[in-house]
Amino acid sequence: MMGRYLLIIILIFLFNSQVLANSGKVDPVYERIISLYSAHTENLVSLGAEDQLIGISTTDDYPEAILEKPRFSYREDPEKFIAARPDLVLVRPMIERSYPQLLDKLRRAGIDVISLQPTSIDGIFDYWLTLGELTGRRDAAKEMITSFTVQRKEIAARLNSITPVDRQRVYFEAIHKKMKTIARESIAIYVLEQAGGINIAADATQVRKKNIAEYSKERILSKASEIDVFLAQEVRMNSVNLQTIMDEPGFKAIKAVKEGRVFLIEECLVSRPTLRIIEGIRQINTFLYPDQAGTDR
Repeated sequence: MMGRYLLIIILIFLFNSQVLANSGKVDPVYERIISLYSAHTENLVSLGAEDQLIGISTTDDYPEAILEKPRFSYREDPEKFIAARPDLVLVRPMIERSYPQLLDKLRRAGIDVISLQPTSIDGIFDYWLTLGELTGRRDAAKEMITSFTVQRKEIAARLNSITPVDRQRVYFEAIHKKMKTIARESIAIYVLEQAGGINIAADATQVRKKNIAEYSKERILSKASEIDVFLAQEVRMNSVNLQTIMDEPGFKAIKAVKEGRVFLIEECLVSRPTLRIIEGIRQINTFLYPDQAGTDR
């Protein structure tokens, strides 16, 4: 047991430092996995490891084929997890910070627990490789990286005809009520930039290493004439619709609002580290450059 625990510590270190070795195989391969993060669940399915997945989180909503699997919550009694006899529970840092007692009890019961969540595109690739190692599906993880890279390059090629001065300037809203934007270091801003957008709030102050950043209404309105597109993510913490944004006091001065270029995009397509961020890039690209819609799709 001590050897396996040491192996997990080494694996997490390699992932976090983004120097995961390109050779060798993790032993053991896990066959009974509970995932407590939607991205883990989705990626395990993409890897072809759905049969190794014996439980999912209470918030998982994709893909539909695995939504009937047993549900688990980090707020529940650890005995429910132990009774399911998993050999691995996958979590993310937020759970590790907030519910350490649960994870400690699972580990003391002989269940391995690994916490993963990438914060950059390079981190996403290492994350997929790590999941591939844990499930014995490293080749499938490499295929995911190749597929993502090829599709991203296809989108980038379409943008070659658009000069930097003609790129659309975008305000990307995270939480409407609090006037927060997306942090410039986040995966969502990478998605925006790959779609050909320029983040007009690149000077925003990140909130405690989260994917959101402070940006007041005053700062938004100070750039009102420069905002070509107003983009907002749809997620539980940002319950908003197009009309709410357009009716916000003062927002009528924003160029994008005046021109009706306000759009919503599902958070899972821009912030969840899965293959579907390619779909997010495509959707935003269509919002920004509608004349290109359908080209090489």
